[in-house]
Amino acid sequence: MASDETLSFKVEREKNEESKEILKEVYNALKEKGYNPINQIVGYILSGDPTYITSHNNARNLIRQVERDELLEKMVEEYIKVEE
Repeated sequence: MASDETLSFKVEREKNEESKEILKEVYNALKEKGYNPINQIVGYILSGDPTYITSHNNARNLIRQVERDELLEKMVEEYIKVEE
């Protein structure tokens, strides 16, 4: 039986959760190595230079799976509490 309803498909939420988990793992790896995680992540986001991120616990490879502009966008949204 056919339906006239339109189904909505969203992958974004799943991707956001994955990005959040990656960022947490990177944060923890940086902290374990004695770095200031916030400063290092900001340095990476601004410069694109992955050497700001430790290779400990595969953090450098993990952070490369997330687009820097997407990270920045989500951080700004969270900071000002705006959701689209």
